[in-house]
Amino acid sequence: MQVPHDSVVLVADGRKLLFLRNEGDDVHPNLTVEHAEERANPANRDQKTDAAGGSSSTQSGAGAPRVAQGGSGHAQGGGAQFAPSRGSMEETDFHQLEEDRFAADAADLLKRRALANDFESLIVVAPPKTLGELRKHYHKEVSQRLTGELSKDLTGHTIPDIEQALLSA
Repeated sequence: MQVPHDSVVLVADGRKLLFLRNEGDDVHPNLTVEHAEERANPANRDQKTDAAGGSSSTQSGAGAPRVAQGGSGHAQGGGAQFAPSRGSMEETDFHQLEEDRFAADAADLLKRRALANDFESLIVVAPPKTLGELRKHYHKEVSQRLTGELSKDLTGHTIPDIEQALLSA
């Protein structure tokens, strides 16, 4: 992938982001750091306080429907529809919620920078899940300036590694 001169490259995951600008040219990028941010996001088990909620529904007692018994001693007419049902509410993943919120905040930063005409060309590098969440929040001005996306986690890599990954994409 070519990285035009003066392009902004956003390298992000669910808790780190790095804004880079290409001081080089299309063939020889020279990415420099403009802004870096990291947000603490403990594991889900460290953020939750409780087990998932649940609900239970049994049909017994005076108000329960009665099933007629045939000569064989088996219930007739349905069986399972009168069995006790048990539901559970899906457990909230607070860690994932925070990663999604971070991606939305990153998209908001992109919007503000695009509206301020801070860049003409944007390349976004993020893992698939984060990239999908970012896309949900792209402003029209950001989408118009988007020249490339790379679905890869490069937040822990060096600048030369990021440059090489972009050139190889």
